Amino acid sequence: MQKKKLNTTRRAFLKRSASLLALPAIIPSSVLGRNGSVPPSEKIIVGGIGIGNRGRSDLRWMMVEKDIHFVATCDLNRPRGLLAKKMADDYYGNTDCKLYHNMPEFLAERTDIDALLITTGDRWHALASVMAMRAGKDVYSEKPSSMTVAEGQAVVDTAQRYQRIYQTGTQRLSQGNFTCANE
Repeated sequence: MQKKKLNTTRRAFLKRSASLLALPAIIPSSVLGRNGSVPPSEKIIVGGIGIGNRGRSDLRWMMVEKDIHFVATCDLNRPRGLLAKKMADDYYGNTDCKLYHNMPEFLAERTDIDALLITTGDRWHALASVMAMRAGKDVYSEKPSSMTVAEGQAVVDTAQRYQRIYQTGTQRLSQGNFTCANE
């Protein structure tokens, strides 16, 4: 077997090596997930539908998670939608959070969103959740998940059919005063 001679000169090798060594100085450590930050490719991109009082409370807890980035909200009620947008913009120190007023358009346009926080009025939880999962989004919805057994079954069927993660916010039910009431 004959060895192949490389046509690389010492000078060319050193030049390429030096440019590779400079890469860490050009690329911010946050992009690589260093210094305790989460790289952008690992962040969960989240949007919201109907972020009212309870939703803003959920959003406050959600945004402090390093691997979550809240990017858009959809609300028919403009003043309430603006409150959620302002909350996200203030938290991230920019004005990037986008406000929508039409849920089907929002779901169709925002293909970058991985998951949705749904805190609409109770009667809309199931419909918004089903539409979101059909659009390929995972869902965290406030309780109740539905108003009827049929709506609840539609939520379950949609989550299974589209292989989406669905969670209803019922964590308070495990607190002392609620467990006492259940007993």
